[in-house]
Amino acid sequence: MDKEYKDMGKNWAILLGGSNGLGLATAKKLSRHGYHIIVVHRDRRTQMDSIEKEFDDIRTQGVLFKSFNADALNSEKRAGLLSEIKELLPTGHNIKVLVHSIAKGNLKPMYSGGQTVLTNQDVRITFEAMALSLYDWVKELVDIKLFSEDARVISFTSEGNTKVMPGYGAVSVAKVALEALTRNIALEFAPIGIKANCIQAGVTETKSLAMIPGYENIVKNALARNPQGRLTTPEDVANAVYMLTTAEAKWITGTVIKVDGGESLR
Repeated sequence: MDKEYKDMGKNWAILLGGSNGLGLATAKKLSRHGYHIIVVHRDRRTQMDSIEKEFDDIRTQGVLFKSFNADALNSEKRAGLLSEIKELLPTGHNIKVLVHSIAKGNLKPMYSGGQTVLTNQDVRITFEAMALSLYDWVKELVDIKLFSEDARVISFTSEGNTKVMPGYGAVSVAKVALEALTRNIALEFAPIGIKANCIQAGVTETKSLAMIPGYENIVKNALARNPQGRLTTPEDVANAVYMLTTAEAKWITGTVIKVDGGESLR
């Protein structure tokens, strides 16, 4: 039996921002392939009934599951979460996959007559949430020795890494930084078996997309550009994440992989 499948029962995935969108789809996908799941998310109590129904789909897969409705960005709370996660894992179990899907950022324009504009603090908050937190989690999981010997770190970037869009400046900064951090994680943690990659998804209908001013035009433009004639789905992205967790993908690291059906070709 292939070692990947023999050891599957001991492997866990942590999803940072896994209660909706790409993170949730990925959690469901990985659970169907035998991964035990930990979701760290930040949602209002009024949203929890619908979120718990989504989590029930994971629970029915026969894997272990734990969710934390907590701030993954606060250093003190993160330390507490990691302590709980370490206690949660049975002896011999470890973290095989860390997926970073945190979408907390400011979508303000740099210039707007009489309206609120992007500030230095807005950029800092967005950068820390959507980029720096990836390194924080990787480093602290390494420090407490929870990663497996063949761990996979996966984060989500966007076409805003190179293309300009009004109101997207802070997120663009974060995405570029996220990619740079991912490359260095792939290089500097390689001696302990960590592989790190970014997935650049096409335009995907999620709560995060709906928060972008004028997102309807973004959708229309994406449909016009995509040779497949449709938008990317969260499941498309989750499929790619799973692919990157397999034994066959162990030589892929430090790169940005486009999962957009060819949308970025034109």
